[in-house]
Amino acid sequence: MSRKVGVLLSGCGFRDGAEIHESVLTLLALDQRGATPVCCAPDVDQPAVIDHLSGKQVGERRNVLRESARIARGEIQDVARVRATDLDALIIPGGFGAAKNLCNFAEAGADCSVNPAVEKLVGDMLAARRPVGAICIAPALLARIAGRRDLHATLTIGNDERTAAAIRQMGCTHQACVVTEMAADEPHRIVTTPAYMLGPGPAAVFEGIRKLVDRILAMCA
Repeated sequence: MSRKVGVLLSGCGFRDGAEIHESVLTLLALDQRGATPVCCAPDVDQPAVIDHLSGKQVGERRNVLRESARIARGEIQDVARVRATDLDALIIPGGFGAAKNLCNFAEAGADCSVNPAVEKLVGDMLAARRPVGAICIAPALLARIAGRRDLHATLTIGNDERTAAAIRQMGCTHQACVVTEMAADEPHRIVTTPAYMLGPGPAAVFEGIRKLVDRILAMCA
């Protein structure tokens, strides 16, 4: 039976949205394993838009759902309409959008708040013990949601001590990890991998993401 795996996107482009390599490699790994991706994103405007050529903020308005649709080839849903009962698992790629558009970790750190629709879906997945994966900086978002539920989850963002300290402050445990590996918290059914927090390029990043997807699908069984 094909597993339905939510892929929660946060825009398009690593500076202000979902990291495109991480998102596409997640979709590739799911397709290779015969799983069905269910792409979703919040229908909200980005707080900032970055010119990826110059690296500077520009005075444009962009919608997170519409930008995410670029990666999903138009096959995407508003996250507010997705229910945990619709999915067997959920994976959140990284990119600054995970820390700016899904929550405000980039600005507020351990005191961050999460988009309500995102928090509901992720929280409901955790409560139902349906596997959740997070890539790159997205484990910081997961730490906020899991920490509020006193889950004391084990997560990785690689080895950045400042971000690891924030994860610990939010009530979770940080596990150092290399880019080609992942950290699996079996009791809470959570899997994380550093990807471009550490990755030198797509090949190494894909190795960690492939292992994350394999473990997530194994947890579904």
